[in-house]
Amino acid sequence: MALDSFPDAVHSVPLASQETSPRKSFALDEEGRRRLAEATAPRVNEAIEAGSAGDYGLDLAFRSRSEPLFKFLFDSYWRVDLQGLENLPEQGGAILVGNHSGALPLDATMVCYALSNVWKPGRVVRPLFDTFVEGMGPVADAYRKMGGAPARYAVADDLLGRGEMPLIFPEGVNGVAKLFDERYKLRRFATSAARLSLRHRVPIIPFAVIGAEETYPVIGRSRRLGRLLGAPYMPITPLFPLLGLGGLLPLPTRWTLVFGRRIYLYRENRFRGEGSTDFDAMSQRLRRTVQVLIRRKLGQRKSIFLG
Repeated sequence: MALDSFPDAVHSVPLASQETSPRKSFALDEEGRRRLAEATAPRVNEAIEAGSAGDYGLDLAFRSRSEPLFKFLFDSYWRVDLQGLENLPEQGGAILVGNHSGALPLDATMVCYALSNVWKPGRVVRPLFDTFVEGMGPVADAYRKMGGAPARYAVADDLLGRGEMPLIFPEGVNGVAKLFDERYKLRRFATSAARLSLRHRVPIIPFAVIGAEETYPVIGRSRRLGRLLGAPYMPITPLFPLLGLGGLLPLPTRWTLVFGRRIYLYRENRFRGEGSTDFDAMSQRLRRTVQVLIRRKLGQRKSIFLG
């Protein structure tokens, strides 16, 4: 699940597209910000057309039927410890930004379950999935039914405009592709969260997931096998593909999910004036914050399986 460069007036471009060379920073006055907002306001395009008929495929009945499985995983299998819920806004839009891990996007399911079923029942968190998922048939259908939406700027604008809470993993596929000895070392953050936050004037909620990195100890990656399934790669673990589908069973590690204090990039002095479009610096600031959360919680952990 990835969000990346923000082409100001092209909403149909996938958020996972690679960013080109850095643009020179410039300051926008009030008139410039008004014109920018008008030029980039959500409008009908293929991204919205693909999802607007059914809120990007969200199926509340399907979610309800799936709840027992996710409740078991949350309460009994991974025994997720929730911390920092006081940092989440009760109402209004916000952007969730955290580390991605575990070979498969299981971390997204637990974040969404925690916020939609434990913290504030009924509030659907919307994870944005990478463009390659859209071509994976049943997988994409399940993502959409659970509340996922394509990682496109038009979609993110639409959700934030409605006061919803998109979930973004700025590391993208590189996050889940980390080898076991690279766990909890954040890759480069894409700039999309910062760009969206400034445009919509919404806070960013940093979070860290501890425990998901060890559910699948990735020791290698096969791009050839991945291409057969329409994915960037296929993870290789000590048990998969050696044990076939049985090797896909995740380990019952103990998880901690912690939410940090809200970040208002547009209120920070360093990102005003000439720094108002230094999205790389903003993304580095977000990355450092999430990395600090990770290190702090790792330092408090006594055991991978006991917490």
